[in-house]
Amino acid sequence: MAIFSYYINNMGTQESINGKPVTEEQIAAWVAEAEAGYDVEKLKKRGRGRPGRGGEPSQVVAVRFTLEELAVIDDRAKREGKTRSDIIREALTASAA
Repeated sequence: MAIFSYYINNMGTQESINGKPVTEEQIAAWVAEAEAGYDVEKLKKRGRGRPGRGGEPSQVVAVRFTLEELAVIDDRAKREGKTRSDIIREALTASAA
């Protein structure tokens, strides 16, 4: 089942999904799929949001970083093959210990 977003931007050019242009053939396939109908129960079962981190619900906390701070975090995350969030969580855990 495909879920898509297709539109023409302000410059009148065709948008893409994951870097690939959306073709008329793909639009036709999506239309045919929609017209055939979707299994609502299957859609409801597919889950929502990110998976949890452990047994307890997580809380989202907004934190502001400068561009320089983000660059340091992102460089380390890339080196270590981790996400930005992983690096921030690790730093907070280490500083609280």
